[in-house]
Amino acid sequence: MVIAVRGGMKERTFCIIKPDAVLDRLVGKIIDALLEGGLDIVQMRLVWLDRGAAERFYEAHRGKPFWEDLMALMTSGPIIAIVLEGEDAVARLRRLAGATNPREAARGTLRRRFGTSTTRNAVHAADSLGSAAVEASQFFC
Repeated sequence: MVIAVRGGMKERTFCIIKPDAVLDRLVGKIIDALLEGGLDIVQMRLVWLDRGAAERFYEAHRGKPFWEDLMALMTSGPIIAIVLEGEDAVARLRRLAGATNPREAARGTLRRRFGTSTTRNAVHAADSLGSAAVEASQFFC
């Protein structure tokens, strides 16, 4: 979603702090990095996904080799769902998150700093404005 604000246009994007990062008490550090990276929090809530909700959210990955590991992770503890806003928010969040595989992520990115594997990589970051809107609608009215 793109919205007009005084001084220009801002985008909204969607992020999840995954259960591994929540359980490792990394939420504060991740939120600090998002804010320091130029994004503002519009909405945020703690949610514990059941299997059905996790399957709906990650439907595009059904049948892939990592599906069951992803489902086990995403239902293993609470997540933090966040709508973020800022200039070029989708690309900005993707840069802050880093590559899916923490070992391939750039130094300083969230996944490099806090991830331990391709599945347990601390955060989910929407890949487009359309995806951000659809994903956020699963958590916020």
